[in-house]
Amino acid sequence: MTEPLRIGIAGLGTVGASVVRVLHEKAGQLSRQCGRDIIVTAVSARDRLRVRGVDVSAMTWFDDPEAMAKGAPIDVLVELIGGDSGPAEHCVRSALAAGRHVVTANKALLARHGVSLATMAEERGVLLNFEAAVAGGIPVIKAMRESLSGNTVSRVFGILNGTCNYILTRMEREGISFDACLKDAQRLGYAEADPTFDIEGNDTAHKLAILTSIAFGTQAAPDAIYLEGISNISLADIRAAKALGYKIKLLGVAQKTPAGIEQRVHPTMVPEASVIAQVDGVTNAVAIETDILGELLMVGPGAGGNATASAVVGDIADIAKARPGFQHAPAFGHPAKTLQPCPKAEMRSHAGGYFIRLTVHDRIGVFAAIATRMAQNGISLESIVQHNPDDDASDVTRKTVIMVTHETSEAAIRTATAEMLEDGHLTDKPQVIRIERAG
Repeated sequence: MTEPLRIGIAGLGTVGASVVRVLHEKAGQLSRQCGRDIIVTAVSARDRLRVRGVDVSAMTWFDDPEAMAKGAPIDVLVELIGGDSGPAEHCVRSALAAGRHVVTANKALLARHGVSLATMAEERGVLLNFEAAVAGGIPVIKAMRESLSGNTVSRVFGILNGTCNYILTRMEREGISFDACLKDAQRLGYAEADPTFDIEGNDTAHKLAILTSIAFGTQAAPDAIYLEGISNISLADIRAAKALGYKIKLLGVAQKTPAGIEQRVHPTMVPEASVIAQVDGVTNAVAIETDILGELLMVGPGAGGNATASAVVGDIADIAKARPGFQHAPAFGHPAKTLQPCPKAEMRSHAGGYFIRLTVHDRIGVFAAIATRMAQNGISLESIVQHNPDDDASDVTRKTVIMVTHETSEAAIRTATAEMLEDGHLTDKPQVIRIERAG
């Protein structure tokens, strides 16, 4: 049998400990599948004394992950530290420079430095695998990078953050406020103590940047993504969506247009009967639209130790199966030197229209003034209704106005709502949510 594949794991949090456990429990099965043993020989973490539920006593301990990447007797570095710089970046670059394969779950690192890391890997003839960086246990990276060769992708979109999907699901099903749902998510380990990265859409944006690069052969450009999180979604929005036959989901969307690549992350109303509306809880979903295959939808666990560990172990197994002399597949599906700068396209007219919720002073002329501002900006209304605010039905000084538009542009909506604020008719910032008619 071929020599064992020696693994060094940097980061022994929930995912790292799960990877160690899975590699131990599945050692025989992996050996048969790969034709060689897979052995964890070195580990690195900040706290040696932390109880992790796995035995690492037989492994060489490194306090410095970069030292492990450079000098440990390993063939593969598994980076599970996180962050787009610092120890994570340093140890990955050191491992690649030393001619070692790298497996990482670090979407922030890849979104920021993916092209240069892929270039290093290709120059040294080693693999840079990152299935766990996007959508947890769903094998979307491998599908896009390998199985969809020959297909031209026109659009990729999906639910890419389990924390946000969990919160929106609880709000819709149980009528619980955003803040209460967030506290529960933190208590259950679905959200960090500082949840900003998740709930404001940054996590989804990093994952979308990676998918965009693979789909369209471009350099990852997270700063080119329009970004809007879910922290301003209220129960009033959830209830209004339900009354209109929709659910609210945080979607990441990338699509090719004549003007370039449009990338956006924002809350979206999707029809209750659509497949993606049924994706609830911490589950993720990725849809890929192509010219040959049509639309492919992949759904599965998007977070957690087991889901992420499954993807990491799959990447390790691919390296174990690789044989000397064979050309490795490019990390982003295209040779790194061919990845072009991502041509940013402004958001086009939205075919599904928009949901707009306004809280206004209850006085004569407000309704007419709102309708006038919409008309002045060329916005056609499908419906407009008003009622008392959901948070205080006894408040007779203000009303909630809910409008649904026909297809219109982002600029027109933003201009109209800004003008309404300047007119002094609104008591709060307008809520604007895009509507997807299908998907």
